[in-house]
Amino acid sequence: MGKIVAVLNQKGGVGKTTTTINIAAFLAKSKKSVLVIDLDPQGNATSGLGLDKNNLEVTISDVLLDPTLITKAIKELDNGVSIVPANANLAGTELTLVEKNHREQCLQAAIGQLTYDFVLIDCPPALGVLTVNALTAADHVVIPVQAEYYALEGLSQLLGVVQMVRQGLNPQLDLLGVIVTMYDGRTSLSESVYSELKKHFAGKVFETVVPRNVRLAEAPSYGKSIVDHDKWSKGARAYKNITKELERRLHV
Repeated sequence: MGKIVAVLNQKGGVGKTTTTINIAAFLAKSKKSVLVIDLDPQGNATSGLGLDKNNLEVTISDVLLDPTLITKAIKELDNGVSIVPANANLAGTELTLVEKNHREQCLQAAIGQLTYDFVLIDCPPALGVLTVNALTAADHVVIPVQAEYYALEGLSQLLGVVQMVRQGLNPQLDLLGVIVTMYDGRTSLSESVYSELKKHFAGKVFETVVPRNVRLAEAPSYGKSIVDHDKWSKGARAYKNITKELERRLHV
């Protein structure tokens, strides 16, 4: 198995799904084999990559309860990305998992059967059993953080969960980096948040920031990544550079 990266922040609306599907698209464009695992009951990565959440036979819900179903759940898309999709059923599955033995290792058991260059896990905006599954299965964590006043709020709790998983379930788990999203270069606030993050996460903040960009925001409504929607946009250029930086950080 190649590199397994969990994209994580317990706050909603910070660009987790946007980051996941666009890095995946740029990796696929450079001829890497890439699997996205949608681990969010909202299923935004699923719809953002053009699938109908209400017309799925096998989803991540089934896989978590029976890891042997992983190959049946995988959908191969036209842009070269593959995805294990999710829908609202996942919320019920999370409750079922709480009663299960080795519940934290269900995703790890499923992924162990696969051979992709990259697996990107789009985590839910919560620190429950689904997120712990992602962290147990992953080698690395990427944290998208919105360039806003409350950016640092909750990060210590999130890092506490990462540390807990590292101590108990996955000693190799590594914080790969923090990606600043929704950056507005016209405001001093964005620059202030960026500087503050660099101070708190020395050497871990990605050099490229993701700007506020209309084309980037509208791409999921077309079921497309930004490279397929508008490859010349500022958002596309940002994610192209972030993907290159991700590969450098992973030494691939």
